[in-house]
Amino acid sequence: MNLAFIPSPSTGVIDLGPIPLRGYAFCIIIGVFVAVWFGNKRWVARGGRSGTVADIAVWAVPFGLVGGRLYHVITDYQLYFSDGENWVDAFKIWEGGLGIWGAIALGAVGAWIGCRRRGIPLPAWADALAPGIALAQAIGRWGNWFNQELYGKPTDLPWALKISEGPNRVAGTYHPTFLYESLWCVGVALLVVWADRRFKLGHGRVFALYVAAYCAGRAWIEYMRVDEAHHVLGLRLNVWTAIIVFVLAVVYIVISAKVRPGREEIVEPGASDTDAEGDADAKDADAKDGDAKDGDAKDAEPDATDTATDTDTDTDTEVKAEAGPGDGETGDAEKDGAPEAAKKL
Repeated sequence: MNLAFIPSPSTGVIDLGPIPLRGYAFCIIIGVFVAVWFGNKRWVARGGRSGTVADIAVWAVPFGLVGGRLYHVITDYQLYFSDGENWVDAFKIWEGGLGIWGAIALGAVGAWIGCRRRGIPLPAWADALAPGIALAQAIGRWGNWFNQELYGKPTDLPWALKISEGPNRVAGTYHPTFLYESLWCVGVALLVVWADRRFKLGHGRVFALYVAAYCAGRAWIEYMRVDEAHHVLGLRLNVWTAIIVFVLAVVYIVISAKVRPGREEIVEPGASDTDAEGDADAKDADAKDGDAKDGDAKDAEPDATDTATDTDTDTDTEVKAEAGPGDGETGDAEKDGAPEAAKKL
């Protein structure tokens, strides 16, 4: 009997009146915001404009959602187009079912369109966004927890995931593969950030490292899952996909490092000019403020001088007024004494 386990939510939907809040969709939305926020910080640090990542994400995210859903529906077509199944369910994305391979592939097409419209190299933008995508996946995987899906084989480990009875599932405790992948994606994000700072990666190699690291973990996590899937040569289809994509990512890193070593010096044309203009405007504003202060000081100086002059004038007038009578008597005496002196002579 397993006394310790991770409980599953009794429902993946919270109804706020007529509005249903679905845990799966909520996790996807939070993941997208985190990816854009972190990607924007990295883009600005690389010399790009703030907001560019979000502008391009407007193209990449819808394409990614469509691509992820298409991959899931195509590879698990029996869930929607077999006898007794309703093909309309293929459009119910909120019930779960997004293939990361299709999301990245078609999302890259949307990002390419957005980058082309802005005159930005797609590899540089992808490098900035790579660790944010890994974090988005880490958050998005918790949507599987809300839906009680994509768990692994039965286990009695203390961190086993308890699954309740429901459609296409049997009650019990299973490996929480959603949690394994979530933690793995956090580790991938940290690895990518460290490697980028340590080796100054560029020209798409940061994104390729993210892809390779994710695939390495997805292969063994996928092998543990027990949900229905197509098998090729005894392995689940997604395991083969992870292996192939891993090899392609490593080959790209090796070839790119030889063909285009180093990192892009300019990731967004004109961004540095805009910053320089902003600095120049700030300096001009400071200079104008300084001139205004000097002008005020100069305007104040004449007032002080005039005040001093007026003060001196008033003082002289007062002194003359006080000394006036004495000066007059002395003058009269001198005038009266002058004839007498002349007579004596």
